[in-house]
Amino acid sequence: MERLISVCLWLTLVLYLILRVAGNAEGDVLNALKNNTADPNNVLESWDATDDNPCVWAHVTCNHRNSVTRVDLQNANLSGQLVPQLGQLPNLQYLELCGNNISGIIPEELGNLTNLVSLDLCLNNLTGGIPTTLGKLTKLRF
Repeated sequence: MERLISVCLWLTLVLYLILRVAGNAEGDVLNALKNNTADPNNVLESWDATDDNPCVWAHVTCNHRNSVTRVDLQNANLSGQLVPQLGQLPNLQYLELCGNNISGIIPEELGNLTNLVSLDLCLNNLTGGIPTTLGKLTKLRF
């Protein structure tokens, strides 16, 4: 019986550590965006890499499983470039970045966002074409 309790405690600890690392993977993605962005108005101030998950951050919405579903940074006066890591947000439905000073290209990795409904990049300084990978986003409406 004592051995069974030890094994259960060990498995619980391992599961907790796995979920903690997995839960912060999306935070790591958003921190990559933050670290590649100038934020003169400090709208990303609450984006703390040490948080267990980004669901408590301003401008981030999550589902009941604490997975990011929306990033809304419209008219935030951000500049910098989009990061390819954004394509690693599996449940992202809304990426709202209209009205900033974002430059560079649209990363082809955004084509991995298969749940994306809205991708709003208007009124930025983006260059290059629209990646063909966005053509496989069957849920994309805007």
